[in-house]
Amino acid sequence: MSQSAPSLAPVRFDADAAAKLSALRRTKFIATAALAFCVLVFIVAKSFENSHPWLGFVAAFAEAATIGGLADWYAVVALFRRPLGLPIPHTAIIPENQNRIADNLGRFIEANFLAPEPVREKLAEVDFAVLVADWLTDAQRAAGLSRFVVRLVPQTLAAVEQSGLRGFVTSRMLEQIEKVPLAPLAAELLSALTDDRRHQKLFDEFIKVIGRFLNDEHALATMREKIREELPSLFNLFRADAYLLKKIVASAGSLLDEVRADPDHPMRAEFDRFAQGFVERLRTSKQYAKRAEKMKHDFLARPEVRALAGDMWESLSLFIEQDAKAPNSVIRAHLANMFVEVGRHLAGDAQIRADMNQGFVVALASFVESQKSGVSKFIADQVKRWDLAQLTRLIEMNIGRDLQYIRFNGMIIGGLAGIVLYTIELLLPVN
Repeated sequence: MSQSAPSLAPVRFDADAAAKLSALRRTKFIATAALAFCVLVFIVAKSFENSHPWLGFVAAFAEAATIGGLADWYAVVALFRRPLGLPIPHTAIIPENQNRIADNLGRFIEANFLAPEPVREKLAEVDFAVLVADWLTDAQRAAGLSRFVVRLVPQTLAAVEQSGLRGFVTSRMLEQIEKVPLAPLAAELLSALTDDRRHQKLFDEFIKVIGRFLNDEHALATMREKIREELPSLFNLFRADAYLLKKIVASAGSLLDEVRADPDHPMRAEFDRFAQGFVERLRTSKQYAKRAEKMKHDFLARPEVRALAGDMWESLSLFIEQDAKAPNSVIRAHLANMFVEVGRHLAGDAQIRADMNQGFVVALASFVESQKSGVSKFIADQVKRWDLAQLTRLIEMNIGRDLQYIRFNGMIIGGLAGIVLYTIELLLPVN
């Protein structure tokens, strides 16, 4: 907490303060007038007591009321200033004890208002999550938050670039990939592909490729040349190569048509067995696992992989920078929608709100606990630096009217006590 504290600002008499001051002055006047009236009554009653004995009771009441009123006037005035300006000990209690009052006030607030349990109970009454949800679901606020975030993203990327964090993240990512067993992972992916015979779509594509190959003139010419080389010269005289090629192509085309038309064709079943066997070997074979790990290691060790990661980072950074400057930013729009959606989900999920509120209570209570001694000292320093006259005036303006009623009570109680004592005096036997 800062050690410096400004002095108390000058009192500004708004309507409420003016009303309090007026009521205080009125009450003071009435109390003083009542005290003067008691003195007057006492004088009159004493003057006519001999001719009217019953005035003795009035005189006793007025005398004791005057004494009680004066005593309470002294007590009230002594709180704020020295009565009649006289240097009487134990007067002007508030001004003379400003530092002690300041320290005690700070400790009192720390011990009673900033104790862990009251703070937690008070914080628990606030539904912070609902406040956050309401704030986020407002479209304008969400848009403003998205603009703020998008403006920070390029700066964040630049900071990451300069700090070397990009290279660290890339290295860590490659290290984590290196630790992942490739063969079992590939087996799981292929197993998901073979569910419901979805791998047969790959087989269909393979059939289409073969069909296109059988209809390619260059491929057929190459096949015919290979057949010609394998046949005896005598057969070539009778153009046997063309006949054999035609038969081979026709038979293969017919087979492919059958396979394409029949979802339960034996060749499809054979492909199922091949796929399932390959997946199982990937999952269990140590030899396959060793080969897969070597392929993965060789691939990750290539400089092109790291260069690719760098290129991806640069492309991402460039896209974000350009999009952030665009008037119709895609990222900004998506962020705004995301914030609104998060607010709606938060408003509808009581469990998440409860968890968030508990987190807020723990965090804020810990913060208050760590700072409460500083708050106590800050309050004490503030009070110590207040102007004494102004401090006294503020306190008197707020509680002085109630204190004036003590003077009325003192006169009444004193007067009644005076009557009691006067009565006892009359009843006692005279020697």
